[in-house]
Amino acid sequence: MLAAASSAGMRLRAGLLMLAAALLAACASSGWNLPAPEENPLEQALMLEGVSPAKSALVIYRLEDEKVWASGGARIRERFTPASTSKIPHTLLAYEFGAVTGPDERFEWDGQKRFVDSWNEDQTFSQAFQRSTVWIYQIVVPRIGAARLTEGLKGFGYGNADIGGPEQSTRYWLEGPLAISATEQVEFLARLARRTLPLSASTYDLAVPVMVLERGEGWTLYGKTGWKSVEGQMDIGWIVGWLEQSAGDAPGTYVFALNMDMPGGMEEAPRRRAAVERALRSLGALPAER
Repeated sequence: MLAAASSAGMRLRAGLLMLAAALLAACASSGWNLPAPEENPLEQALMLEGVSPAKSALVIYRLEDEKVWASGGARIRERFTPASTSKIPHTLLAYEFGAVTGPDERFEWDGQKRFVDSWNEDQTFSQAFQRSTVWIYQIVVPRIGAARLTEGLKGFGYGNADIGGPEQSTRYWLEGPLAISATEQVEFLARLARRTLPLSASTYDLAVPVMVLERGEGWTLYGKTGWKSVEGQMDIGWIVGWLEQSAGDAPGTYVFALNMDMPGGMEEAPRRRAAVERALRSLGALPAER
């Protein structure tokens, strides 16, 4: 298990968040040699859900004491196309720059049948986030504009913040060049959970509620899944988000990011959330029985 805490001298360069310094220092000090699976609760959780620790990266960060748990060695800093997890920053920027009127703005289905049934109907912007409706974001994202997208993603510290050229304006988050690591996802989401991103209060108020995945007694789970599928390349599955826990054995706010190889495609998709939830339960952050 990797753990890191903040300290006065833990900064790698000016302007980096304390979280970034803590994560990088933890990895460097370990020489990327993670504990044996029986000593690492994250690796155990992954294996129990059929996810190979050698072909995945999982980082969990607790805001209150800046403790970090990680599995995946150097992969936690390897960048991958974010796919639909990019709907988190895109939703924030859409509200911040007025690309949508609000969560209830409706989009008329164009009649084109797509492989996800729930996409094939009129729906609101909030429903598009929850259903991961790609075609609606392919309408909204260009409305934000290339300059503001680049500025916004850079301001978020969102991976390489590379949106490519005009011909990639509706695909850059699905096929690249946009790319981000598990560590960078956690850094970004920690700022979102703390509400320290350069955004207005109204943007947070509009965007955060739609990101709720599930609620229970004393806890709320926020997040977004993603699936990068490009012909000739390994499929990559994502789930990122944070857990706010006030009534468990280990209360706190836990930010997480998992990416994993999915050679079996979408058949393996349920393992993403199952593995993260098992990992959170192993840390006492989620109740054992739900």
